[in-house]
Amino acid sequence: MDVQSLIIVALAFAAGGFLKGVIGAGAPLLAVPLMTVMVDVQFAVAVFALGNIVPNLWQVWHFRKTKLARGFVVRLAVAGGIGAGLGTILLAALPSQVLVACIAAVLVMYVGFRVLNPAWRLPFETGQRLVIPVGLVAGAMQGATGLSAPVSMTYLSALRLERPQFILAVSGFFIALGVVQIPVQAWFGIMTWERLGLSALAQIPLFAAMPVGMFIGQRLPREMFDRLLLVILAALAVRMVWGVMAG
Repeated sequence: MDVQSLIIVALAFAAGGFLKGVIGAGAPLLAVPLMTVMVDVQFAVAVFALGNIVPNLWQVWHFRKTKLARGFVVRLAVAGGIGAGLGTILLAALPSQVLVACIAAVLVMYVGFRVLNPAWRLPFETGQRLVIPVGLVAGAMQGATGLSAPVSMTYLSALRLERPQFILAVSGFFIALGVVQIPVQAWFGIMTWERLGLSALAQIPLFAAMPVGMFIGQRLPREMFDRLLLVILAALAVRMVWGVMAG
């Protein structure tokens, strides 16, 4: 990999770490689309695989005493893991241009839903009944495109969980995704030793940026950051669509 691509990967992980520091989740939401500007989708999804595990292990441990139905977290994680395996099969089978178009569509869907339904709320009792299908769909999206936020984060945010509960649930979910993705990606030749090594090294900028995000997130209004994030994601989606149309 050339130096320019390495710099892009490092900056993408730093951006993802910053976002995770601000809201406790969502690192792939910035990192994966940023990487696909310079590298193919299979590379971007594979290199982020450890990013789904390492920082989230720390968060699960940190919030392990949080009061939240463990059955809910386990069902979400197991369903997500199964979905991630199915999504990885799509990642191996579909052409890169199709995957880029899928990522752009996912971003547009996420931005559109957030703009049109900013205060959408889902009762927890209803959310518990939906946890398995939501986990399967979100996991499949993560496995195929590296992005599950339009389903996973929207769903968990709509439950109006307390911040520690939200972080515990989403962290357990992403750990399950990473644990399944790595061996399945290796089976299909998507995950190589080089990519696994880069994934490990990329944890450095991710962890370095997380405290910065936490510092800023505690001092800026959440609404301001949400709007800025939606603008960035919309711009990335436009850039991807343009790249697909240009061939």
